[in-house]
Amino acid sequence: MTNSIELHLKIVGFILVVLAFVHIIFPRYFAWKEQLKSLTLINKQLMYVHTFFIAVTTLLMGVLCILCANDLLTTFFGQKIAFGLALFWGMRLFFQFFVYSKDLWKGKRFETCVHTLFSILWLYITVVFAVVAIN
Repeated sequence: MTNSIELHLKIVGFILVVLAFVHIIFPRYFAWKEQLKSLTLINKQLMYVHTFFIAVTTLLMGVLCILCANDLLTTFFGQKIAFGLALFWGMRLFFQFFVYSKDLWKGKRFETCVHTLFSILWLYITVVFAVVAIN
């Protein structure tokens, strides 16, 4: 069973690395140059800086899962890290349903597919980390 969980940790790691790099397209995809014009300089810069650090954090989580999957599984400290990551991604899943407005996706085919895909993704990541934490 440990090999199976280790494989899932590495899959999660790969997903998180890809997700980190997806953040690169956010400013262009969401038209931040135009959309953020009315914001103050500090609020514009907060968007860019926070997005950068979310991407870096996501990248580091992914690298941790890929390079240290066995340590996460077999050490007390690794299981505590996994517990924290399960909480983190569980909160992200919660936000998917209870913070983001349904108006962003409901009744829109593409946006509904994206919402569904990311809901499944956050659930998968949360479950993998939770299983590691209680292993």
